[in-house]
Amino acid sequence: MQSELVTIPFDGRRIDIECQWLRPERIRRPLVVFLHEGLGSVSMWREFPRQLCEAGDFRGLVFSRYGYGRSTPRPHAEKWGVDFMHRQAREALPALFDALDIGPGRRHGKPWLLGHSDGGSIALIHAASFPDAIDGLTVLAPHIIVEDISVRSITATRETYLTTDLRSKLARHHADVDSAFWGWNDIWLNPAFREWDLRPLLDGIRCPALAVQGEDDEYGTMAQIEGIHRYAPQTVLLKLARCGHSPHRDQTGALTAATVAFITTHTSILK
Repeated sequence: MQSELVTIPFDGRRIDIECQWLRPERIRRPLVVFLHEGLGSVSMWREFPRQLCEAGDFRGLVFSRYGYGRSTPRPHAEKWGVDFMHRQAREALPALFDALDIGPGRRHGKPWLLGHSDGGSIALIHAASFPDAIDGLTVLAPHIIVEDISVRSITATRETYLTTDLRSKLARHHADVDSAFWGWNDIWLNPAFREWDLRPLLDGIRCPALAVQGEDDEYGTMAQIEGIHRYAPQTVLLKLARCGHSPHRDQTGALTAATVAFITTHTSILK
């Protein structure tokens, strides 16, 4: 299915967001909105969103955030602030939902959010900020605090980008690969970002939540999802062996089965 560009207001201007609908004809089925990782995009998800939606008989919406994929690139002189994920969750995502008629009482109804890494953090912020706007969420390797392991791995990724073919590989997925990479890398390695902390807002999450972490994640430890459970005790934890930072790639079958069961069970309860 082809992507489309949806124009939304953000930061005092109009920007284009790359979107792709999956199985839109299944209008009465749960809608899963996929929020990508820090260097992700619509195409970087590969086949996972479609596989999950087909396995659960769900609808899907995959989109590239501002600065990623075929969405409007970040101007190179524009530096993201420490609150960049909060702004995505509280400003850009609601604007996209408004443009696409998603939400309570709207054509597409309340969505389920499925976020990976930075996208998982954005999903958590959105769920805490708008507790009645979504039916539930699944977060894969989310960040709620900045750990030393995260900074070490992101520093290593910077060196890899500068010295290997990583840049050319990522360029297949982004209209402006340097905009995408440096927007993410610069803020994560900014010393001010070490104080970034989602824990104070997590008790605002009221919806069902499934939090997933790989035992071999090179960007975060189990403290991330255990922290979510501490503040939002309804959260179900899934810890996956032989799994790094991308459960949807490393443990596709186990993650798909768990997510389908979780959404299906809670959809029945919500009815």
